[in-house]
Amino acid sequence: MSETPSSSYSANHPNSSEGEQSLSARHFNVTEPVVAKRICFYKSGDPQFNGIKMVVNSRSYKTFDALLDSLSKRVPLPFGVRNISTPRGRHSITNLEDLEDGKSYICSHQRKMKPINLEQASRKPLPWQISRPVSARRRAVQLARQNEDGFGHRESRITTPKKMIVFKNGDVRLRRTIVLGKKNTQTFEAFLDYISELMQYPVAKLYTTDGRKVPNLQVLILCSGAVVAAGREPFKPNNYESLGYLRPAKLLGTGNRVYPKANAKSESEKSKKWNVSVLTSDVPSAGTSSRVYITLYGDRGSSGPIFLDGEKGKLFQRGNEDIFTVNTRNIGQLYKIRIGHTNAGNSPAWHCKELLNLFSGEQFSFPAHRWLAKDQSDGEISVELPVLQQGQPILPVTVYKVHVTTGDLWNAGTESDVYISVYGERGDTGSRQLLRSQKPKKFLKGQTDIFAVEAVHLGCLYKIVIGHNGLGSGNGWFLDKVVIKDPITDLDYTFLCHRWLDQGQDDGNISRELPVTDASMLPGKKWKFRKGITLQFYNRVTCGFICLYPDSRVDALGDKKNKYGLFDVNVKRRNICIFSSHQMPSLALALVSGRVTGKACCELHVHVQPNSRAILESASYPGHTVAFNLQGKVADEATGYAGLSKEFVVHVKGVFHHGAIILLNTSLCQALSLRPDGSCSGAGQQQQESYWKVHKISSGLCMFESVNKPRMYLKIKDDQCDGTGKGDEYCHFKIEKNLETGSVSLESVQNKGIYVGLLPDGQTKPVVNTGERNIFFYPQVIKFGREKPMGTSAAPKQEKKDFRESQIQSAEALEPHPLPSDDEWKVSILTGNAGTEASVALWIYGDRGLTGPITLGKDSRKQLFFPMQEDEFQVKINSIGNIYKIRIELDGLPNEQPEWNLQRVRFYSDFVPSKKTLNFPANTWLSKNYHDRKLLCELPVVEAGKPIYPIVLYHVYVHTGDLEQADTDCAVYLCIYGKRGDSGLRLLHKTGTPAPFQRGMVSVFEVEAVSLGQLQKVLLCCEATTKSQHWYCDKVIVREAESNSEYVFNCERWLPFTSQGITHSEIELYPQEGDWKITVVTGDFETAGTTATVFLYAYGENKASGPIILGSGKQQLFNPNSKDTFKINLRDLGQVYKIRIGHDNSGNDPSWYLEQVRLERVVPVSAEEICLPIESWLSEDKDEGDTWREVAIRNPVHVYTGAKVGAETDSNVYINLIGTRGDAGKRKLHRSKNNKIKFRHGQMDIFCIKAVSLGDLERVLISHDGTGPGSGWFLDKIVIKYKEGEEAHEVVFPCNRFLESTEKNLLTQFMR
Repeated sequence: MSETPSSSYSANHPNSSEGEQSLSARHFNVTEPVVAKRICFYKSGDPQFNGIKMVVNSRSYKTFDALLDSLSKRVPLPFGVRNISTPRGRHSITNLEDLEDGKSYICSHQRKMKPINLEQASRKPLPWQISRPVSARRRAVQLARQNEDGFGHRESRITTPKKMIVFKNGDVRLRRTIVLGKKNTQTFEAFLDYISELMQYPVAKLYTTDGRKVPNLQVLILCSGAVVAAGREPFKPNNYESLGYLRPAKLLGTGNRVYPKANAKSESEKSKKWNVSVLTSDVPSAGTSSRVYITLYGDRGSSGPIFLDGEKGKLFQRGNEDIFTVNTRNIGQLYKIRIGHTNAGNSPAWHCKELLNLFSGEQFSFPAHRWLAKDQSDGEISVELPVLQQGQPILPVTVYKVHVTTGDLWNAGTESDVYISVYGERGDTGSRQLLRSQKPKKFLKGQTDIFAVEAVHLGCLYKIVIGHNGLGSGNGWFLDKVVIKDPITDLDYTFLCHRWLDQGQDDGNISRELPVTDASMLPGKKWKFRKGITLQFYNRVTCGFICLYPDSRVDALGDKKNKYGLFDVNVKRRNICIFSSHQMPSLALALVSGRVTGKACCELHVHVQPNSRAILESASYPGHTVAFNLQGKVADEATGYAGLSKEFVVHVKGVFHHGAIILLNTSLCQALSLRPDGSCSGAGQQQQESYWKVHKISSGLCMFESVNKPRMYLKIKDDQCDGTGKGDEYCHFKIEKNLETGSVSLESVQNKGIYVGLLPDGQTKPVVNTGERNIFFYPQVIKFGREKPMGTSAAPKQEKKDFRESQIQSAEALEPHPLPSDDEWKVSILTGNAGTEASVALWIYGDRGLTGPITLGKDSRKQLFFPMQEDEFQVKINSIGNIYKIRIELDGLPNEQPEWNLQRVRFYSDFVPSKKTLNFPANTWLSKNYHDRKLLCELPVVEAGKPIYPIVLYHVYVHTGDLEQADTDCAVYLCIYGKRGDSGLRLLHKTGTPAPFQRGMVSVFEVEAVSLGQLQKVLLCCEATTKSQHWYCDKVIVREAESNSEYVFNCERWLPFTSQGITHSEIELYPQEGDWKITVVTGDFETAGTTATVFLYAYGENKASGPIILGSGKQQLFNPNSKDTFKINLRDLGQVYKIRIGHDNSGNDPSWYLEQVRLERVVPVSAEEICLPIESWLSEDKDEGDTWREVAIRNPVHVYTGAKVGAETDSNVYINLIGTRGDAGKRKLHRSKNNKIKFRHGQMDIFCIKAVSLGDLERVLISHDGTGPGSGWFLDKIVIKYKEGEEAHEVVFPCNRFLESTEKNLLTQFMR
């Protein structure tokens, strides 16, 4: 920039005589008049700035840069004046000629300008306004009105009151306590006025207690419990933290004050007292001036941060031991602590040596031996330490690798301090600053930074909270995603964001909570598996499509035009589908005995991978997947793992049919969109502004018209790619499909070899195909072009509707493709005395499937369902076999139309060969306010005056658990499934009864439905929105009065529940029946659980059982330290002599540590329990590398320790069983099956010993090695139960004496 001219030549001081003389002297030396412009400059976003009035001409400022330099000295901006714009910010001034005489302009240090009300800013204050300032409350109202008028920048608002301490700058004695609320935080300026009145001196700036400036309300709300108020002077350091007002960060960077939760019950019931001893190392500068806090974590929650306060200057000094007593709520069994400090004071660095934690005499030791300092070691000021058990941590300490990707947008980077908190099944990491990246500079545009976060292992991660403190220049940040790598489980967790964390962008938030991303739920993926869509499955290895031939043969060698490679989707539930052959609807893709073939009906579980490819797994036999060898043939047992190909690229048929509405996705959450100025961007949201309508010209040639702005087409012309086309030849594009990725490219027909491409900032540009991915688009269908999708709407007969006249719904809500229909039916509905304006949904059930919901008349402007009116609709029904019932439901019932009288429903069709009419007499009321809020009804087909199936009244008994806070007041829904369909999802409600679902109570409901036959399962759904509404359901009992049958569905869990980081509000329950109870015990350490599906085989004297599916870890089973109980039928097996248990190695973390399996006969009732210890990994990469274990039935050994003083022992105990056929050898009694600590005073321990039959037991040799404190042991007796032939035996070996060190005792049996 050029140098600023001298003020004597600028008219900056018009009253200066020297200036007048200079101007006068120069006047006689010019030959042309100099045009002077009188201009006033204001500061961006500051209505209190009085403005700088200047005279600008070509002599005073020869260049525009000279003017900017002069203004930079007079307008207080952080980086000087770098931009001048018109008052509303619409036009930027770039040269002196653009300035107009008498006008006002806004100065800013960045491109984005904050407008102000020039009329308000230009007013001179009146004398009485100067002597008597406007009150803060009135000032807040005035500024709020300015914001409403659009002149001010809208600040963040506080939603809940917050207490805060305000200190005077440099004087800790002068402080005020305030409550942040809506009235005093209308704007930041109004808050400063409020503080000025309160502190009795003008406050112009706020600082945090460590000297960081608080620039706006957003940062103020995120601040800790205190701020420092200053005038125009700089920040004055002081010990603002010594009075105990501050707490460690709860939010990111500058957290809220944390208090221990108040206890409603007595301290003895809910509180714990801990003695905490902290040792500071005896090394130079080991002490700290910061405040130290501790957080305790137990299996029932955490204590929250607790400050260890005491006399100032004497705590945590070099070589000292400081002892504290802290009270917490009952957090259960302690498993880790976190200790850290606030990094405040003159010497905040601290070298912590060790912590000792005492509770009720039990001592926990936490060796640290490390620096907690930002300039030492890893830069962390907090550390997590696990509880040690026998010298080993009960949970491992891991270093998570956090990959943070900044978006590739202009100005996406940030210089603010970024903080993250990671949440898992075993607690959280607390707020951690992402301090040291592997890159030289952090958080740059398009850059991925890698940080290390050390913590006690959290188990399965489910969310993070990430944000910044809003301080520093360029603090706005566009976060693309965060990927956390767990080195212990070798899993990657992805957290997608793709949003601004900026006070001036998006929603203004600078912190976000991000849940872990489930690949199968990503936008642009699951839409392909909706009902009625026709698919093709492409195999990238064989370069062919899956084909199902008429002889049930299947291969992966077909081309894209093979008619046997098309499959119709029929969704059964969630991600479980049936893929019927489009050519032969009676055949479907199936897995039989692990081989791929064709079958009438087979349910397949769809797993969409992060690479968008799909794996098809048998729903009945998890672990069996659709797989082919490298030659495209069906894989068999001889096919090795390396020769398998089981991932398929999914292609949808009919995407570019004429009239289709589509998205052209560019990423997981972005799409090609048309901007208001006619340009196109690949960074648009996947919403209506990004919808395109397809105009098919010929095979493979299309035009794309914006749905949001009709008659504007995508085009390439004159080296420009935008959306201003008129539908001419420049708007014609050739569709090139990429079979390998499922993407498409758009090549201009008029300009051969030129494609629609994307620049790094998302702008569209004509490009040449160089092999890069910037020309790939992933189409997603919103509405198919051929026909209206079945299951979304059925319009009255002979009524048509144009798509543009309807409101386009979101892609998530639409089912975008019609099923190939065999039958077209006309549906006639007769309304009785009372009509309705609500939407009517219809379900149709046949003996081969169901169709629905079909919304009747949603797309019609005709008045429907008037009293005594018969309405006719035309619907398409897929091949569901013989129809036997329907369900009618009211949806969106308005208050002014509380009820509907339904008289009759009738189906008839001219296309059915028999032209048969189906009658469904109703004569019922559907009401919102009467008849127990019955909003739906089921109607069976009536033939010859009789229903083919009766209507049954099911009595439902819901048992709420007798646990604390087990009750709920939220809506609970139930769906009953039987051999003849389901009842539909019903709201459990009964008029005139007390509040249901109370703790320990049984709530009774009635569900009326067409007979479902033998019941198979129930679906229970609890839509709780807050944690206080969570509900503990014990069980559900369904009774059918007419058949006197009862079904019990055990639940015994909280709803909603979290599994694998995903919250589930519904659960499927299966009837409990069987003659054996199986208890499966999973190991008690963090990584012991499994995500796989577990199977069991039982072997008896007569035969062996088939595979019995016990369940999956995805259903919240087989978690660490859990006992899962099942009932199974083993009636015809005879005497059980062994079992085989294993899993299918599915899910993200299939490895499983199985502790033991217990078997107990319940029919007939028996007190005998068979204990089968496993104590090994079922994993492909641990122990023996096997996912199955075969275990013979063993004999339990009961060891009784005496009740005398000093009877217990910590030594290792060994035993040898001696019988008539030999001995079992010396065995160590390793782990008690019923006690965590074995051989305690007066305790009985059970052990299992596996051995070949020893015949009749005669003696027992038992000893111990004398190790550990208290090596002596008083053994009372040993009892062994075993079975030899058909006869059961119980043998007692009495001892009743002390076993001193290394002494062996030979016990002789005593039979009874």
